[in-house]
Amino acid sequence: MISKSRLDGKFGKYGGKFIPETLVPAIEELESGYEKYCTQRSFREELESLLKNYAGRPTPLYYAKNLSRYVGGAKILLKREDLLHGGAHKINNTLGQALLAKKMNKKRIIAETGAGQHGVATAIACAVLGLNAEIYMGSIDMSRQKMNVFRMELLGGKVHPVKSGTQTLKDAINDALRDWITNVNNTYYLLGSAVGPHPYPTIVRDFQSVIGREIKQQMLEALHRLPSAIIACVGGGSNSIGSFHQFINESNVLLYGVEAGGKGIRSGEHSASLCAGSEGILHGMKSYLLQDEFGQILGTHSVSAGLDYPAVGPEHAYLKDTKRVRYVACNDDDAVDAFLLLCRYEGIIPALESSHAVSYAMKIAKKMNSSDSVVVTLSGRGDKDMDIIMDYTKPGTRKNKRDDRKT
Repeated sequence: MISKSRLDGKFGKYGGKFIPETLVPAIEELESGYEKYCTQRSFREELESLLKNYAGRPTPLYYAKNLSRYVGGAKILLKREDLLHGGAHKINNTLGQALLAKKMNKKRIIAETGAGQHGVATAIACAVLGLNAEIYMGSIDMSRQKMNVFRMELLGGKVHPVKSGTQTLKDAINDALRDWITNVNNTYYLLGSAVGPHPYPTIVRDFQSVIGREIKQQMLEALHRLPSAIIACVGGGSNSIGSFHQFINESNVLLYGVEAGGKGIRSGEHSASLCAGSEGILHGMKSYLLQDEFGQILGTHSVSAGLDYPAVGPEHAYLKDTKRVRYVACNDDDAVDAFLLLCRYEGIIPALESSHAVSYAMKIAKKMNSSDSVVVTLSGRGDKDMDIIMDYTKPGTRKNKRDDRKT
């Protein structure tokens, strides 16, 4: 179920371990701990029990017939990660890593968060496993995700506001790494996405690959065939790599990763590192980054806090170069329109992150036949985004599209 990590931590030329010497012992301890515990049957059984009886797996694969009828073309199916405890796919990884930390006798857990979903999931996992959680979050993200900040604190987590740099996810990761360097002996860094130095991209991918395994099984049971395409949003890339991993060798299944196009690629106000970035090193890994000609990290923008990150996981960089996955960008307006449409046609309120994938799925489905099927990983629910949507859709703020419902 859980693969052994790559010895060199590389995905082609991407990945690796670009870390200060002070972190080498902690990374080596993490790698050996992962190899030791995650291959043990008892660990797998305990994690599977938590995922089933506590988190709520398996999640449904729902045929969105109303949205499919509205769009026309292929059937659109939603992998309902939004129905998990905590409201997002993040708990797949936090339960896995928190359990690993407990086996490694680490009582203090630190994490970073953007939209707050990883922070909430970390606080949940630490509460149920009896660990202490401290979460770093950019001040800007805290202001636009106040409810998630309150949820983290309610669950026993301590939230550290990050006021340096852009005050978003990039800077939250920076501060979490500084904390880890200072407190390596008693602290476990529970990284939330498939980024960072080896072995984090592999660990997160392995814990999130339950999404793709279930999609494959559920498609074969329901339609007796694999989907024509799988679509997921990409920030750091955890829900998408978890969705794609089981299908990398299934050449008949198209894979699409949807980045945050913000106000448009040409505007420069976006978070599309794969579509508009270049190779570089950030947060201990080599991958695609948004940077200037001097290697300085550029500012990012997205209506969704969870996609507001200037880099991407190294496995995604490899999959881009090998052309196994096609990466595209969805702008803010289109993501909000998809958010509103899914609410209206299916009674499902998606996270703004997931709405980027829903938007592109509608474009793809329209070009396909009715015998085709498109699976969208609905990575989280949109309760956290209500204030953003209310502000975004105020009269005069933007041109709202009001499509009449097709019958």
